[in-house]
Amino acid sequence: MDNLAKARALAVLVPAALLGGAYVSQYGFGLYPCEMCWWQRYPHFVAVALGLAAFAIKPAARPLVLLAGLAILVSGGIGLFHAGVEYGWWEGITDCTAHAPTGSAFDFASPVVPCDVPQWKLWGVSLAGFNFLFSGLGGAALVALAAYRK
Repeated sequence: MDNLAKARALAVLVPAALLGGAYVSQYGFGLYPCEMCWWQRYPHFVAVALGLAAFAIKPAARPLVLLAGLAILVSGGIGLFHAGVEYGWWEGITDCTAHAPTGSAFDFASPVVPCDVPQWKLWGVSLAGFNFLFSGLGGAALVALAAYRK
């Protein structure tokens, strides 16, 4: 398998695995996403689509893979921002805080989840922090390295 093929596979597998983890956390363990959690998912959806397009459109594979890597990096950047809000390093930009009103005008079945309180941590790292580590530092770098290696 050449490096571009590895990069295409990584461009699909990395965001798909992270989205899979998010959905297992949500539906398997009841850790419902807050607004900023959703923001982190959107670039992963884009990365999966771009990675799949790189398999279908071979002449444009490298640029598509690099765009997928950029989308993964964006998700990691949002994860860093979200983790900073959770750890109190800076203020969030939404009303998605522990002091937000409870209930939703549109969806009464979904709980209101504050963005500034982590629902789960491992070794002091929240899910947003892990997204930063796996997306921003790990996944995007792996995709870019594989895409550029000859």
